[in-house]
Amino acid sequence: MVNALLGSFLSAMATVLGAVPILFVRRLSERWKDILVAFTAGIMVSASAFGLMPQAIEESGIIALSLGLITGVLLLDLIEHNIPHIDVENKPGFTNMDSKALLVMIALFIHNIPEGLSTGFSYASEEASLGPMVAIAIGAQNMPEGLILAVFLMNSQASRAKAVGMAALTGLMEMVSAVVGYFTASYLHNVVGYGLAFAAGAMLFIVYKELIPESHGHGYERPSTYSFIAGLLAMLYITQFFG
Repeated sequence: MVNALLGSFLSAMATVLGAVPILFVRRLSERWKDILVAFTAGIMVSASAFGLMPQAIEESGIIALSLGLITGVLLLDLIEHNIPHIDVENKPGFTNMDSKALLVMIALFIHNIPEGLSTGFSYASEEASLGPMVAIAIGAQNMPEGLILAVFLMNSQASRAKAVGMAALTGLMEMVSAVVGYFTASYLHNVVGYGLAFAAGAMLFIVYKELIPESHGHGYERPSTYSFIAGLLAMLYITQFFG
């Protein structure tokens, strides 16, 4: 339980780490933004394909993998349809900071629930290396998310310190949902495989629906592709380290 809390905390606080550059730099170039997003996508694909899915099959079988993965995809799809996204580049002139900031924070709170559940399920698995691996993967995804949120808030006339503080608050939901996922999987052992597959489905949806299109939308497809491969390999080395 302590490890799950620590892992979810570090994963959630990666949102803050992503927001920290806004204290020093107001704008990140599109090239570097795409490279960082693609690197994150590679990490998440690697964690899903080489960590979560094989362990889900080992824990509960191929049917559980299929059902859990589809559930993760459908839940993320439902969230995507009903929760507005942050569009930093195309909406630079926000003036009503408080209401906009509240809307964005609510959106990220809800988006972070499946991520926290994924961390909790992973730490409840019998495979000790899986929890840290998933926490790192989700933390990597949280870093550009924190940066984008901070830029949004800065464009909404929030102070830099307040922007970083709000990014930190959005990470708290991940810790809460990680605890829920951990205890659910710990007391209902049969759901562990489903939970791991759910985590894989949620990650793959985020990668294909959000991260890859974002990293290939500004003319930097080639460096983004290499960055994706680098992220995939980085997670493989992390897996070997924890394994």
